[in-house]
Amino acid sequence: EVQLVESGGGLVQAGGSLRLSCATSGFTFDDYTIGWFRQAPGQEREEVSYISDSDGITYYADSVRDRFTMSSDNSKNTVYLQMNSLKPEDTALYYCVLGSAFGTLIKWYESDYRGQGTQVTVSS
Repeated sequence: EVQLVESGGGLVQAGGSLRLSCATSGFTFDDYTIGWFRQAPGQEREEVSYISDSDGITYYADSVRDRFTMSSDNSKNTVYLQMNSLKPEDTALYYCVLGSAFGTLIKWYESDYRGQGTQVTVSS
């Protein structure tokens, strides 16, 4: 059974930092792309970051580039999202999703393979 379990969210003041974790199981970690998404109430979901299993390149949304860093620990089948210089607009439910890379395109299996999410709230 594929599982993705996020942790590390919480309440933090603007300018602070949080480190999110997404622990996975039930599939061959190296064969898939895992991405971080976020969704705030009333807003569309946003693709925040992912590490492509096709070429190993890490993608960042413009809104988080230079503040967030995604990494992975293959020995633990876990990906991380280090979030620095947090802003109130970063407030959202953050969740990880399983996907497959086809060159530069990613097919996300969000309807079937995503975690429950972890809430991040940034106060001003």
